[in-house]
Amino acid sequence: MSASRFRLPRPRPSRLIWRGLLVLGAGWLICLVAIAGWSRRSSSEPADAIVVLGAAQYGGRPSPVLRSRLDHALGLYKAGRAPRVVLTGGRRPGDLISEAAAGRRYLVRRGIPNDRILLESTGRTSLASMQGAADVLRTQGDSLAARRPRVLLVSDPFHMLRLDVLARMQGLRPLSSPTRTSPISANTVVLEYMLRESVALPTDLALMLWLRLTGRRVDE
Repeated sequence: MSASRFRLPRPRPSRLIWRGLLVLGAGWLICLVAIAGWSRRSSSEPADAIVVLGAAQYGGRPSPVLRSRLDHALGLYKAGRAPRVVLTGGRRPGDLISEAAAGRRYLVRRGIPNDRILLESTGRTSLASMQGAADVLRTQGDSLAARRPRVLLVSDPFHMLRLDVLARMQGLRPLSSPTRTSPISANTVVLEYMLRESVALPTDLALMLWLRLTGRRVDE
């Protein structure tokens, strides 16, 4: 009897497509659940620095979203959770100053010494901001250059998982500390942002891996 009679039938192309879609759908759902779970985390451990993700500013005045993040970072600093603050965020078209510079002005007026604040003022995305924050800590963070800094990440809750992943890929040791006072806290808005994050997270991860393989940086 010919051996060819015992060969298993090849899957039809349509079945392969459906299986691929099922795998992608399951992966997306797992990602969405992980984002929701991570948004509830909040560390109580000390760190080497507080890293604040930027948001819009208007003529040097932080937007309500950015102000909620800065107020949260201010509370962490005054509680002695970290000795320095790293502010991130570049300039959008038409801005005279960066989001990071607007944040520094806000925090200095509220009692944080200027020399305790480090700026990453070029990043326009979460990936670029985290890459820049890691560079700033290694070049301006005194004794942090030779080791992996532990950082308290400050942003909105839905943002925390992506920031955690990006920080680890930049050689940082992240701790979550999301603000709970942001205007984005409304349930319907949060769901919208979580859905966006479920796409942004794998996209940033794929981009980061590509940058590693090609030896390039996100700002090149």
